[in-house]
Amino acid sequence: MSLRVAVQMDPIETVDVDADTTFALMEEAQARDMALWVYQPDHLSWREGRIVARARPVTVKHVQGDHADLGEELELDLAEDVDVILMRQDPPFDMAYQTAAHILEGLKGKTLVLNDPAWVRSSPEKIIPLDYPELIPPTLISRDEKAIRAFREKYEDIIIKPLYGNGGAGVFRLKPGDGNLASLLEMFFAQSREPLVTQAFLPAVSAGDKRVLLIDGEPVGAINRVPQKGETRSNMHVGGVAEQSDLDEHDLRICAAIGPMLKERGLVLVGIDVIGGKLTEINVTSPTGVQELKRFSGIDTCARFWDVVSEKVS
Repeated sequence: MSLRVAVQMDPIETVDVDADTTFALMEEAQARDMALWVYQPDHLSWREGRIVARARPVTVKHVQGDHADLGEELELDLAEDVDVILMRQDPPFDMAYQTAAHILEGLKGKTLVLNDPAWVRSSPEKIIPLDYPELIPPTLISRDEKAIRAFREKYEDIIIKPLYGNGGAGVFRLKPGDGNLASLLEMFFAQSREPLVTQAFLPAVSAGDKRVLLIDGEPVGAINRVPQKGETRSNMHVGGVAEQSDLDEHDLRICAAIGPMLKERGLVLVGIDVIGGKLTEINVTSPTGVQELKRFSGIDTCARFWDVVSEKVS
């Protein structure tokens, strides 16, 4: 089915064509003769009852540095001129992100927006797992210093990180006896009024942090992200190395538990993070990993995504 697709994303000029999931989705859409436009969240507007975007038509090719041929800028009426909008800009999940989701919610019943912006806004990636306490490591969401200190006293070896961070930024491990907790809390509290995530450290992270991809609530496949030596974080943004991996019984149990919720909420492309069989995050904003999964296993997540999207539109 030939669809008209607008992609709300960060500047396409900056993407890595060998790693970027949004770019891979666009390549597959183009291969299916879909028309493509790109625009940034700053170019999205609600104006006198219409939702519009300053967008540019684009043709993509897998040549880094010459990967996007952009046409002349035009104004798209997102309720009339396109069939599908991909909301794919990276976090942080701040008020700008949430405002864009609020605006796109106004297209419900007119244009298919994925992932569903109402549920993206209402499903922060470190908060949705709290609905499944049996699947996650011991966790505290709090800004209360006494509560954080009591949690550390109980579990001794902990991870502390921003509630709405991404890409491994601001993630710290505090080993038993580490005297930096007070300084870290001062730093975090000076930066924002948000609570923090404090979790028991999972030693299994040294063997990797598994990224499991789901399409419309069904598991597609997994890759493993291994941290560099001496590093706690395994995110590929901070040097984690992707490896081939299979779905194991823990992954399948987690997917069976959360899959129906993801499907019901219109969260079509989702990436979950699993360490030592424990769910740590449910990524619904701009999950990554599809190119690595295809290289390791041949599984084409993008093809499955567009199959599902075509069914939803038709």
